[in-house]
Amino acid sequence: MKISKGEKAFYIINEIFLILITLIILYPLIYVISASLSTPLAVERGDVVLFPKGFTLAAYKHILGMSDVWISYANSFFYTIAGTLISMMVTILSAFVLSRDNLPGRKLLNILVTINLWFGAGMIPLYLNFRDFGLLNTRLAILIGFIVNPFNLILMRNFFKSIPRSLEEAAAIDGAGLSRILLQVVIPLSGPSIACIALFYAVANWNSYMWPMILLNDDSKIPLQVFIKKLIVELKVPEFKQASIDSGATEVTEQTFVYASILVSAIPMLVLYPFIQKFFVKGVMVGAVKG
Repeated sequence: MKISKGEKAFYIINEIFLILITLIILYPLIYVISASLSTPLAVERGDVVLFPKGFTLAAYKHILGMSDVWISYANSFFYTIAGTLISMMVTILSAFVLSRDNLPGRKLLNILVTINLWFGAGMIPLYLNFRDFGLLNTRLAILIGFIVNPFNLILMRNFFKSIPRSLEEAAAIDGAGLSRILLQVVIPLSGPSIACIALFYAVANWNSYMWPMILLNDDSKIPLQVFIKKLIVELKVPEFKQASIDSGATEVTEQTFVYASILVSAIPMLVLYPFIQKFFVKGVMVGAVKG
């Protein structure tokens, strides 16, 4: 079909707009990378705009040289991997059950799940629940405290509902039960949706900050985000005081350390995302077709 002049103008304006939005989103990340690789003097003077000034890895050497960083890093990987696996298992099983048309009370259960998108118990009641169940300062609190996200559950349920029932009926005729249908028919056909939801859970678990800070008081159990907060906000690293920066003698200041720590905490997700990005849009769109 021939594209009209109005459509051409729309596409051009749309592309320019998307390019501007992309630049606005990318620039803070580029600046953080450049500032973390620049000398403190260049950062203080505002010389860093796009590229590093006076290339140095001193900030990364400082943060990666701390043993506590690697402990918190390991904790974050544990919470992310284990938490994502547990959440995916519960989400898949719940979504499969809720997608069954013959489930007794199906409409009521779906309504109860949907209500959680808008209403929550609040911070204090949740904290009291953790306390009463004896989960304070335990890894289990982080793994199961927020095990299912209602939005992710609804996306997964809708995806399962979009799978042709004829495939399940054919498997049932061959003698397959519900568990076999789920494992050998539904899950193999749900790769994009599962990858998309797993990414949601992984990012949420990796970036989890508030509740681990509230529930955990043992430094050997805290994730990376909480550890970095303790370093920066509570100023537990005295060597990052702004001293003799005008002479350029300070190799690492609090400012360059902050930028380096931000990048260190973001690297795993930045590395992971390109490998599963191709499933992202497809998984969300297919899961949003039916409600």
